[in-house]
Amino acid sequence: MNKTKQITIDVPEDAFSAFRMEPKEFAEEMRLAAIVKWFEMGKISQSKASELSGLSRYEFLNVLYRFQVSPFQTTLEELEKEVGNA
Repeated sequence: MNKTKQITIDVPEDAFSAFRMEPKEFAEEMRLAAIVKWFEMGKISQSKASELSGLSRYEFLNVLYRFQVSPFQTTLEELEKEVGNA
C-alpha cells in the first residue's frame, strides 16, 4: 500500500461556487485535473496516471474523455516518421 502525504492549498471561497462543488469534490477534481495534465504533457504514463488517480485504466480513459484529452501520447512528428517507415 502506498503511503500518502497531505498538502494544503489556499483556494478562494468563490471557486467552489463557480464550479458548483463542495470543497472535497473540488479537491478531487483538481487532483484529477493535475494528473490528466501531467499525462497530456508526457510526464507520466497512462499506467502511472491510473495508479495515481486510484482508478482502473478504463476509468482513467473515461476521465481523459471528460477532460477532452487524447489517450494517445504520440506526436505528429512521431506519426509522420512511422508512416514514412511503413
